Amino acid sequence: MKRIAFITVLLALLLLPALAFAANEPTAASNAVAIDTIWTLLAGFLVFFMQAGFAMVEAGMTRAKNAANIVMKNLMDFAIGTPIYWLVGFGIMFGADAAGLFGTNLFGLSGSADHLGLSIPLPAFLVFQTMFAATAATIVSGAMAERTKFTAYCIYSAVISLIIYPVVGHWIWGGGWLQELGMIDFAGSTVVHSVGGWTALIGSAMVGPRIGKYGKDGSIHAIPGHSITLAALGTFILWFGWFGFNPGSTLSGTNPAIGHIALTTNLAGAMGAVVTMIYTWLRYGKPDVSMTLNGALAGLVGITAGTLAVSPVGAAIIGSLCGLLVVSSVEFFDKKIRIDDPVGAISVHGVCGTFGTIMVGLFATDGGLFYGGGIHLLSVQLLGVGSVFLWTTVMAFILFTVLKHTTGLRVNHEEEIGGLDAGEHDTVAYGDFALKTASPIVNLVNADILE
Repeated sequence: MKRIAFITVLLALLLLPALAFAANEPTAASNAVAIDTIWTLLAGFLVFFMQAGFAMVEAGMTRAKNAANIVMKNLMDFAIGTPIYWLVGFGIMFGADAAGLFGTNLFGLSGSADHLGLSIPLPAFLVFQTMFAATAATIVSGAMAERTKFTAYCIYSAVISLIIYPVVGHWIWGGGWLQELGMIDFAGSTVVHSVGGWTALIGSAMVGPRIGKYGKDGSIHAIPGHSITLAALGTFILWFGWFGFNPGSTLSGTNPAIGHIALTTNLAGAMGAVVTMIYTWLRYGKPDVSMTLNGALAGLVGITAGTLAVSPVGAAIIGSLCGLLVVSSVEFFDKKIRIDDPVGAISVHGVCGTFGTIMVGLFATDGGLFYGGGIHLLSVQLLGVGSVFLWTTVMAFILFTVLKHTTGLRVNHEEEIGGLDAGEHDTVAYGDFALKTASPIVNLVNADILE
């Protein structure tokens, strides 16, 4: 009996690891959570890489004497915005709803997130959303480039991540009043891009144009960027990152809609580039390179709201229309109301983001006007973009007014002429190269400055 008991105990001990392994064996549900989490994080990392894309686009489309300043701004709006969004912004955006206006918990990731109904861990969702907050903030830097104080930039980037962006995000994504009405902005044509674009509009208007941009006789001087190559590289990086931006917004690697979203995203970007190239070719006699780069970005911005809701044909149409719109918009802001936007950020993100969101009301296969859905969705989309425009521009005006009368918005005349790399950072971006040009356009601008 003792021998049988001993053998029984021994067998039990030997079987314990196997039983424990069986208890922890992955299930279909746990595998789905793992896949969704990995997918969301990878998509978030792609969106993070878009920071490099913005830095290259903005640096390439501005002058070499300001390249280091551009890179520093794109680095620091992400670095500053990350802890601010974690501590405050995320809670305002995704915390438990208060009257449809803002969230009331999840500050510093504390409190219950049951109301979100997430299939992924909350920290993974925070990481993904942090990348979006950084994108909204970094859009502003290009429009205000080459004349804005670095101190002011750091402050307004923080405020965007703290309250301006999160409030809009709550309205549309966090259970707020626009979401309750049924507004569709799947990945942020309005939440992310128009918030950045409309903030850029107010900032650019208040900081004023670059020295030499507009002549004393009313003429307009183009100020070419120093590297179309860098601008093109940045555009490719942004396009690549958009495959995280839009498909990643499913928060699910097991969602078959990812393929549809990737298709509509790519189609809109491609059609935006093609139509802008053809339009500028016909309008200017030559296909404009920098404008075509912005045409691709305009198409991508425009489709971001309806990437899941519209068909591939609808995506191609929206991208094409954005390719036309961005050219007209850039010319309008530059020539008609004389707002200096070195990279076209207002037109690409503000105008095309708003336009793309409205187009969902026409092209959504479920509820769109062109698909028999009536005007309800279109009305909601119009109300949404109008409300976001009003909130963003008013808040941006208050913010930039305070900065203008405290830290100051603009560098002094000597720093702007010498370049913000030297004036703000005591460095140069291209230390081993002589920065000179034979361009008659640049010489014309310089002559106007020296008058």
